[in-house]
Amino acid sequence: MLAFNKKNLMFLSHMGAQGALGQAVYDMARDGYDFFAVSADLGEASGFSRFIKEYSENYINVGIAEQNLISVAAGISSESLPVIATSWGAFASYRCADQIRTYLGLMNSNVKIVGMGSGLAISRFGGSHYGIGDLSLLRGLPGLTIIAPCDGMEIYCAIYEAMKTEGPVYIRLTGGDRLPIINSDMNYRFEIGKANVLAEGEDVLIIACGTLLNECIKAAKILYDSGISTTVLNMHTVKPLDSEAVMRRRNCKLLVTVEEHNIIGGLGAAVAERLAGVLNRPKHLLLGINDFVPMAGDYEYLLEHCQLLSSQIADKIKNTLRK
Repeated sequence: MLAFNKKNLMFLSHMGAQGALGQAVYDMARDGYDFFAVSADLGEASGFSRFIKEYSENYINVGIAEQNLISVAAGISSESLPVIATSWGAFASYRCADQIRTYLGLMNSNVKIVGMGSGLAISRFGGSHYGIGDLSLLRGLPGLTIIAPCDGMEIYCAIYEAMKTEGPVYIRLTGGDRLPIINSDMNYRFEIGKANVLAEGEDVLIIACGTLLNECIKAAKILYDSGISTTVLNMHTVKPLDSEAVMRRRNCKLLVTVEEHNIIGGLGAAVAERLAGVLNRPKHLLLGINDFVPMAGDYEYLLEHCQLLSSQIADKIKNTLRK
């Protein structure tokens, strides 16, 4: 397993999300973990090139057949071996929904699905590849853990922790070819179901996940310059949600959830569900993709189009606080 230092943080950042995934899978094999990796003709895109070359007996390419991907992975896992299965987030969720429901939701297979390029990350392929509804689709399946890591180090840690965890997991990867470094603490510890605090404040609580946390941190700095103190909570595990972390900070003036996902059924909905029965709860501002499919464009353009850049997030928060 990689030691976390400045050099390796930069290394994982430059590799991008799939590169960090591939590094984790390769290192686990070198560390002696016994598992299979399965892809839908995306071995190289998954960062698996070295793993396939050195551990070819533990890799299966099912071809462009995502539903078979889940079926084959579940079959292998029935022999008591964990399996990591990769495809683009839109296909790993929507195209495989019934297989995930049957083999993971009902049969509790020990399969770790990685939805790559989720959110708006692979926008160059157009709306068919946008992974903007995978959380809402999968969150309702009993027994499925859902993780949305925010940077290279967290992706790396999430893969290791997911593979140690018995049962089905969906890991949602977002971000462009180069990832922001959000976790710079060399003593950082990733624990499934436990949110991490990235900034502390009293006025506003921002809860977010994935690489969009980078925009949230920058938004918090903009708000600070306007005299508004903000807590930024990295809710890397969408399910099970860290309810305790939310409840401890519910006395703020404004709660904001930010996600690279449809505002219906995702992280914001999960937080709202938790607070629905709480009498003294703050006003909740849900920021995300406002229930539409953006036109194709580069990643930064689409974030701006969906009003998810730091300045836009900060402006919406300030305007809401004035009301």
